[in-house]
Amino acid sequence: MSSNPAAQQSQGINPLPGAAAWYGRDLARNSEWIHRLSRPETDELLRLVALQRGVPREQIDVGAVPLDALAPAMQAWRETLRRGRGFVLVRGLPVERMTDGDAALAYWILGLHLGTPAPQNFLGETLVDIRDTGADPNDPSTRLYKTRAEQDFHTDGADIIGLLCLRTSKSGGASRIVSSVTVFNEVLRRRPDLAPVLFRDFYWHYFEPQMPAPVHFVRPICSRKGGGLNTFFIPWYIRRAQELPDVPPMTAEQTAALELLEATANDPSLYLDMEFLPGDIQLLKNSVILHKRTTYEDWEDPARRRHLLRLWLSAPDFDDGDEQLRGGINLGGAS
Repeated sequence: MSSNPAAQQSQGINPLPGAAAWYGRDLARNSEWIHRLSRPETDELLRLVALQRGVPREQIDVGAVPLDALAPAMQAWRETLRRGRGFVLVRGLPVERMTDGDAALAYWILGLHLGTPAPQNFLGETLVDIRDTGADPNDPSTRLYKTRAEQDFHTDGADIIGLLCLRTSKSGGASRIVSSVTVFNEVLRRRPDLAPVLFRDFYWHYFEPQMPAPVHFVRPICSRKGGGLNTFFIPWYIRRAQELPDVPPMTAEQTAALELLEATANDPSLYLDMEFLPGDIQLLKNSVILHKRTTYEDWEDPARRRHLLRLWLSAPDFDDGDEQLRGGINLGGAS
């Protein structure tokens, strides 16, 4: 094993610089990544919600919900996602004095100014409830967001991932993010011999309740897109693929690279813990951020139970995005 620059050059791979290559230990010292909604910004959202209340969400055109007070902030968020650190936390949507429907509509309006909502499952749902449904996390057709089980670091589909917090759990359920660019750079520094493995094909498992049987697809974890690094990572999909009869066993190098990527992402100096309060909106650029949720204990009262809303947004001008993933999930292909 070698960690000298010559060994890295021999593999044709170099560390990636830029704003997206941040360290959690640095960002934890400040709150520059948090935008607190001002009174004029909140009033504008409430006014737009009142105007569109009763209109089916999918029929709302972005031109019907123009922004004025929020326009500068929206432009800054989008630029931060597109070319900056890759995430923003928007704080202060007054969900405590809104119905869940109005809060969802306000969130949808903001989403329309960031990208185009993409389907998140075979039902074509573009706004998805993130809450414990009692589904079995060990069932291979269960998507873990429907449970209270831990979800280790992973990515989703589309270009932008949005989460709106309506209600929090009794305990646990912490939101944790890490720069996948920094994780890759650290993998390259620690084990330059394994970094190239991430650019080679892995087999992935995919199964939803509407499918007659699980299928597999083939793609790398890391790829170069638009001059940047695109990371797509759902480790349990890769491991479950090993259960399928037509999938070859992972090589020792693949197993080592997978384990190193997970261990590196879980390095406390790299990740950032994010307090998630009711009314918070987390916006992530999927290609450069891995996200995680710890296990949680929920309230007995159904009205108080943890409830988030998720948006997947397609943004074709994000040149380090993935054409297959940005379209979301459809019957023509899994993502």
